[in-house]
Amino acid sequence: MEHITLLLAIVIVTALVFDFTNGFHDTANAMATTISTGAMKPKTAVAMSAVLNLVGAFLSVEVAKTISSGLVDESGITPEVIFAALVGAILWNLLTWLVGLPSSSSHALMGGLIGATVASVGFGGVNGGVVVTKVLIPAVAAPLVAGLAAMLAARLTYKLGRKTDQKATAKGYRAGQIASAGLVSLAHGTNDAQKTMGIITLALVAGNVLAPGSNPPMWVIVSAGVAIALGTYLGGWRIIRTMGKGLTDLQPQQGFAAQTSAASVILASSNLGFSLSTTHSCSGAVMGAGLGRKGGVVRWSTATRMFVAWGLTLPAAGLVAAGSEFVTKQGDWGVAAVAVFLVASCVAIWFISRRQVVDHTNVNDTDTPAEEPAGVVTTAIAAVTPPPAGDIKTTIHAAAEPEPARTATV
Repeated sequence: MEHITLLLAIVIVTALVFDFTNGFHDTANAMATTISTGAMKPKTAVAMSAVLNLVGAFLSVEVAKTISSGLVDESGITPEVIFAALVGAILWNLLTWLVGLPSSSSHALMGGLIGATVASVGFGGVNGGVVVTKVLIPAVAAPLVAGLAAMLAARLTYKLGRKTDQKATAKGYRAGQIASAGLVSLAHGTNDAQKTMGIITLALVAGNVLAPGSNPPMWVIVSAGVAIALGTYLGGWRIIRTMGKGLTDLQPQQGFAAQTSAASVILASSNLGFSLSTTHSCSGAVMGAGLGRKGGVVRWSTATRMFVAWGLTLPAAGLVAAGSEFVTKQGDWGVAAVAVFLVASCVAIWFISRRQVVDHTNVNDTDTPAEEPAGVVTTAIAAVTPPPAGDIKTTIHAAAEPEPARTATV
């Protein structure tokens, strides 16, 4: 066993920073519907979610194994590659948080790791079969399955409760929402916290500290669990607003159906070792629940912008990571330059976010935009990704703004 080097220590700290951003970026997955329907107060909701994310981190390591020994060829991976991958993932997480877009932290990490690996050793370093079966297929299937389950569950709840007192029924489902939100938080800990465990384990293998195929050490499990819990407690208020108010208008029955369906899909995928996007699952469930009520709606224009962000996540994070890997290859000065670039970018994004603060006091407001002027963000995204067929500035700028509910009625 060799000692942990300075570079490896930097990689581990950067991985925990990613885990932290994952926590506040994905808080909306568990708590957006609970907060938007008034089932829990915002600060109480994120505190509960943080505790359960920490607990969930200790329940399984199957997803961590997929990341650490399945996605890429360990023999061609160096700490520099992992560092570059994390840079791409962190920056995409922060950019999408700034504009209030629910995008996948998981896919940002996958895209970063794939892009950095390809830049380092070529396409042969990526296990294409694992990418398809345990990343891409779940990415498509999860929102569809969760959405269908949530729609059927919502319709069933309304059918069963049509002859009961509506106020009493709503109160009961608010209590159910609290329980189901807790289940989603627990499921998020079992899936997303493990991704950081896997990436740190991969770094330790690359640095010859652990043998290939090793399980995450206990200190890795604890640190990853704590980092994601702290991030969750801060609350990703911008994305919570989009998930809770921007996609559809939810009643307590629908919120309960959405969260229960999403939690079931996430827990099942964790058991199978699928690196599932909790964002995709929860967003699909919210849309399905929106259509599950008679007269319910989904704002498809907002949903479409979210889908565009999903499609950009893998390539955008991958391209940033590939560029970062090219620079880190130049030696110690290259690693230092990328580190300075990452810190400067994080600070800049934070200062931009302070111009229009979204927090627990206004998260349910719909008259205050959840994002900053889009020009700064879209310029950064455009620098690393080819624009889609439409206008990317319009796409990103309007992502979190609720639109008139006129597009789909059931």
